[in-house]
This record gives sequence, structure tokens and C-alpha cells, in this order.
Amino acid sequence: MFKRGYRWVMHWASTPYGTWALFILAFCESSFFPIPPDVLLIALGVAAPARSLKYALICSIGSILGGCLGYVIGWRFMVGIGNKIVEFYGLSHQFDTIRNLYSTYDAWAVAIAGFTPLPYKLFTITAGAFEINFIVFVLASAVSRSARFFIVGGLIYRFGPYIAGFLEKYLNLITIIFTVLLVGGFVLIKLFL
Repeated sequence: MFKRGYRWVMHWASTPYGTWALFILAFCESSFFPIPPDVLLIALGVAAPARSLKYALICSIGSILGGCLGYVIGWRFMVGIGNKIVEFYGLSHQFDTIRNLYSTYDAWAVAIAGFTPLPYKLFTITAGAFEINFIVFVLASAVSRSARFFIVGGLIYRFGPYIAGFLEKYLNLITIIFTVLLVGGFVLIKLFL
């Protein structure tokens, strides 16, 4: 099913509707859809490297707005819709873990989930269910999702099609390393200040 969905997403890169498909994919992935928008962002960017930063912006806006939908699903429709989405992805057992992350790290949990390969939809829905401050949620989402997509767009803009294979192969590893370095930097600052 995932491969079929992946092929379906990728076919949009060769159509005149690729930009709209990117926005819709980024929107849907943030609240319920399984395919990350990075795959289409990379395909569109490689096809037109000069527009890759524009695609990163479109992807960021779609993802942030979709995250807001996920928040509303968790906030108002957790019992009816939110639980079904969480169960569909087999993430029900992580619900209490997410609750603990929010109580300990608040916006950092959203920011890390928004940047890394963690299932962002789980964090958007649970942010609403646990009634995380909406403004904090939107700001953390905006920073993390934009950073993720603009790094991809920026690398494509700078290196063109040559970077595409590298990104597809190592994007998750890159985001994890960057996140560890970022969090580690903040921990060191907190320890020494």
C-alpha cells in the first residue's frame, strides 16, 4: 500500500498540478496521510532547482495549516476521529509517552517531532487532545517544519539534481543528527548559564 501511495504521490511531480499537490500533500500528511511531503518536494525541486525554495515555502505553509487541522481533530474530535487515526498507524501505545513529553518539554516536543522523522501527525493530534497552548504549537510547528523543508529546498537550490539521491537516502539520518546537535547545544547552554 505504501509503495502504491508513493508512486501516486510521485506522479504529481510530472504534472502541471505538482505545486498544488505538494501543498495538499503537506497539509494532509500533518494530520492523517502516511506519505511525507519531502518526496514530492525533492522531485519538484530537482525538476526545477531555481524554484526549490518556493516549493519549500509552499510545503511549509501546507504542513503548518495541516498541523492546525490535526490540532483541532485532537482538541474537538479525539474520541471520534483522532483515536481512529492514531490506531490506524499503530501508535496508540505511544499516547502516554507523548503526554509525558508534552508535560516535560511542551513546545520542544512539537518542534522536534516537526523536524525529525517522528510521526508528526501523532504530535499534532495529541497537542490538541492535551490542549497545548495553540500559539506555542503553531510557532513550534512553523519553525520546525519550515527548517526541515527549507534545508531540503536549500540543498537542492545549491546543488541541483546531484543532491537528490543523497537526500532521499539520508534525509532521516540528517534530521536526527541535526536535532541531536540542536538539543545538545541547548542543554550545554542551560548547564553553563
